[in-house]
Amino acid sequence: MAETETPTMTEKKYDPQNPEPLAENMVRVVFLPENRVVEYEKDKLPYEHHGRPQSILDVAENFNVFLDHACGGNCACTTCHVVVKQGAELLNEMDDDEADRIETAADLQLASRLGCQAVIEKPGTVVVEIPSWNRNYVSEGHAPKKE
Repeated sequence: MAETETPTMTEKKYDPQNPEPLAENMVRVVFLPENRVVEYEKDKLPYEHHGRPQSILDVAENFNVFLDHACGGNCACTTCHVVVKQGAELLNEMDDDEADRIETAADLQLASRLGCQAVIEKPGTVVVEIPSWNRNYVSEGHAPKKE
């Protein structure tokens, strides 16, 4: 993909029992519960300056998937909290700053990560769930309007 190309998003349902194969060096991120599937070539994603480059939040911003991030992706809040359902081994290790911050998140689970800090380091499929309290925030009209 050339630098001027925009990554493409597929609006298909993801079937974890029968996933479509990925081409070499490709990343697939599935955002649940909406089942929004995005795919891009590893290390070719333009940086949107929200969270760490290639983070779950950066992917969401690139593909217009709403993932709240009140602090701008600086690991200063927990509004970008996601639960990693698949592909945790493709992500960076959680550092001390993220571990300290995630402890304050609502609905904390063993697989919880901050979207701004969880960087996709290897090609493959990552499935994340946006917790219901964050989805409710969107459904109440607090999400930014799409242009």
